Amino acid sequence: MRHLGLLILCLLQFSCTSQVKEKINGVSFVASREKVGQQHVDEILKVNANHAAVMPFGFIREINSPDIIFDTERQWYGETKSGAKQYIEMLHKNGVQVMLKPQIWIWRGEFTGTLKMQSEEDWQTLENSYEKFMLAYAGLAQDTKVSILCIGTELEQFVKNRPEFWKKLIVKIKEVYKGKLTYAANWDEYPRTTFWEHLDYIGIDAYFPLSDERTPSVEQLKNGWQKHKEKMMGFSIEKGKPILFTEYGYRSMDYTAKKPWLVDRNEDKVNLDGQVNAKKAIFEEFWKEDWFAGGYVWKWFINHEKAGGGKDNRFTPQNKPAQLVIRDFYKMK
Repeated sequence: MRHLGLLILCLLQFSCTSQVKEKINGVSFVASREKVGQQHVDEILKVNANHAAVMPFGFIREINSPDIIFDTERQWYGETKSGAKQYIEMLHKNGVQVMLKPQIWIWRGEFTGTLKMQSEEDWQTLENSYEKFMLAYAGLAQDTKVSILCIGTELEQFVKNRPEFWKKLIVKIKEVYKGKLTYAANWDEYPRTTFWEHLDYIGIDAYFPLSDERTPSVEQLKNGWQKHKEKMMGFSIEKGKPILFTEYGYRSMDYTAKKPWLVDRNEDKVNLDGQVNAKKAIFEEFWKEDWFAGGYVWKWFINHEKAGGGKDNRFTPQNKPAQLVIRDFYKMK
């Protein structure tokens, strides 16, 4: 009975807070070589987005290298600190709130979740390097008054092997930045992440496998969500934190919901209907839930007129039917 009472109390708390907080209807705003102009932000406004993730980058040369290189002249403008600041200021000028989401790119696109050092010396070097990287952007987050700072993206082995570092890092970040914090866990990583109690949102990059069909229907996709959704809801209630999809999205290709995390360069058949159905299913399943905060669609290029299109099988919904689904749904919520 005691557990039942706590469950009801948690649900009531989520219900009360959700009535006064609008959902995060976001886009992941991809860093570019150039400054962002009003014409670029206008395209975000046209799909009724109220949030955008701004993503500067740090680079690591090899999967076992401990050194993070960031904010250099060799990077694209939007990947640097000054570029991120310019993006944030333009978005804020237009009433779009921002999640600052500094990310790591490992040479040749190695998965960041496997970043793992081979010696204690290298672990300490990585910790010092990552702390410098993240505190630099925590300072930018505070200076620009962004709504959310994401302290890492899909770094499971780093988190698993160095839990004390992350707890101490969060304390240091909070000394610099006074806004909301999250971490972007991979879809299968979040139950094992050790520090959710110290953050404001349980961040998940929501590439859950849902269907083996070539073109799954909305109902098939919604059915595929049920086991994942139930687990997330229980986890949210257990931790007392709302779920935030720090990334969500689907490629416009056949079997889009079978392995939604695939970022390879395959030329599989373009399937615009599959992308549309997947977007409809995720909206219908999650945006009505009190324990769910919203999310950032992956991904949105600043040069809208050149992005996506009917022959593109990549993630972006731009200039595809899925863009209209997002526009219409974001308008309602």
